[in-house]
Amino acid sequence: MNAPLTRTDWTAAGAAELADTIALRRAIHAEPEIGNDCPKTTAKLKAALAGLPLEIHDSTSTTGFVAILRGERTGAAGSNMRTVLLRGDMDALPMTEETGLDFASTIPGAMHACGHDAHSAMLAGAARALCARKDQIPGTIVFMFQPGEEGHHGARHMIEDGLLDIARPEAAFALHISPNAPAGVFVGREGPLLASTDTVLATIRGKGGHAAMPHDAIDPIPVACEIVTALQTFVARRIPVADPAVLTMTQFHAGSSHNIIPDEVKLMGTLRTLSEHTREKARAAFRQIVTDIASAHGCTADVEIDEGYPVTFCDPRATAMMRDVAGTLSGEQGWSHMPAPMMGGEDFSYVLREVPGAMAFVGVAAEGSDPRTNPPLHNTRMTIEEAVMAKGIAMHCTLAERFLERGFD
Repeated sequence: MNAPLTRTDWTAAGAAELADTIALRRAIHAEPEIGNDCPKTTAKLKAALAGLPLEIHDSTSTTGFVAILRGERTGAAGSNMRTVLLRGDMDALPMTEETGLDFASTIPGAMHACGHDAHSAMLAGAARALCARKDQIPGTIVFMFQPGEEGHHGARHMIEDGLLDIARPEAAFALHISPNAPAGVFVGREGPLLASTDTVLATIRGKGGHAAMPHDAIDPIPVACEIVTALQTFVARRIPVADPAVLTMTQFHAGSSHNIIPDEVKLMGTLRTLSEHTREKARAAFRQIVTDIASAHGCTADVEIDEGYPVTFCDPRATAMMRDVAGTLSGEQGWSHMPAPMMGGEDFSYVLREVPGAMAFVGVAAEGSDPRTNPPLHNTRMTIEEAVMAKGIAMHCTLAERFLERGFD
């Protein structure tokens, strides 16, 4: 039986993969693709994995795929071989890049401003490093390359395609870059990490008329304004601060002229929560507030709630493992505890709803920059310190080996 790899081996493996990982990341960055249809990105990733001892299984509803490595190192007689999933997303955002990089986006209106190019490139680097040591891997590793994270439910689609059932994982891990954290520092927390993300919509219908004679109409505009105010009061007075919600109305569409009372107003916004209990409470209140206020003023209302991602919930055991691995790779300064969840969302939450696991951020603030003032995620000038990807590869590899060796013990 071969001895398991050591900390130094995985650190060295990450460093050895860095040049190829940077080249892959830059190639993906230059040709960003949006949504669940990312064929060029998928082709680049599969080319990077070509010739490796991997089983490739394609998603039928997206261009995502899983690559499965079945390790050859056997454990003690009668022991169970574990399976772990590592995930990297691959889609970009509908933004125009302004970084000035030599490998900046060549696609108008599309940019890798959330680091998915780095996520998928790091995962490919980890796959190469782990495949090189197939005979030392005591179990199965599922590498999940996923499009459609930016609001397109890519992970959910891949799960519905049955890709988690080919080699059912018992744990799942993911990394997300952060330009606002120091380079190489991993940041995370147990429990809720990121929020659920619902889109709320309402149409308030009155009766249009001349703006100079509002008494002959039923003006939906002041009714809609009252609804928006009431929604903010609901959050401030009905939602406990220990289990928060964010309900932000971001669009208000009505009218066509200064002297016409419109027939209707359309409202749109986002609802973010950190628990299913508060999520359901806020959804019900949205419906009630909109319909009851509209009715009180002689209007009617239609309400629609577009269900978004679930809460990204990190299993305490998996988070502890990520924290321990960060310490192994970088010492005491390698892990930073996030004191409170962020109200952004992540569709890795769909995987974590099926499988216990965790996600952590990895700082990629460029050398010499101030993480506090760097352009953040989803900014047209967001950049990363590419050398950190070696540490991300080492994190993936160490997590996979450690879970396969000992589970969550």
